[in-house]
Amino acid sequence: MIRYVLTIAALTAGIAFAQNNRASANINKQVRQELAKLPTYGVFDNLEFSVNGTVVTLTGQASRPILKSDAAGVIKRIEGVTTVRNQIEVLPLSPNDDRIRAAVYTKLYRTPTLQKYTSNRTEPILRHGRWRSIGSIVNDPPFGYHAIHIIVKNGHVTLEGAVGRESDKNIANIQTNSIPGVFSVTNRLRVDS
Repeated sequence: MIRYVLTIAALTAGIAFAQNNRASANINKQVRQELAKLPTYGVFDNLEFSVNGTVVTLTGQASRPILKSDAAGVIKRIEGVTTVRNQIEVLPLSPNDDRIRAAVYTKLYRTPTLQKYTSNRTEPILRHGRWRSIGSIVNDPPFGYHAIHIIVKNGHVTLEGAVGRESDKNIANIQTNSIPGVFSVTNRLRVDS
């Protein structure tokens, strides 16, 4: 009799565990979709998250404070999310960092082998080849899809995202290291087939 009761308890616990896993997977999918749709999320930002049951933790870097609050706002509205821990770092405002962002963006997306990683095949040359002296690149970021995100903090550059080949990852690293004023480059690009 006791053995039978333990088996039912184990079965009930297993069913609850499977339901929690499905709920977490659903939340995971919805968080990913909502973050990707944010109009304030761009090439100079990197958003990451983790889901633990009904708790979502947001991390990464935002070039504008509005992105941090926008991200938390959309995640709070997802059904099943009870808590949002917003640990997104807002990058400091810096004219030098803006100059580096513009230079890295232009250098990477003007490189023929890397142009396939943006939906803006002509924008780096036509619109963002020369940044306006008034205002910053962060307030007027390039539009469209960018597989390579450029995070700049106090002259240090981190490349985030995914590329199709190891050689593309290496080219992005070489191009970024060649820009004057860049103190260091951390290449966190993943190679996805």
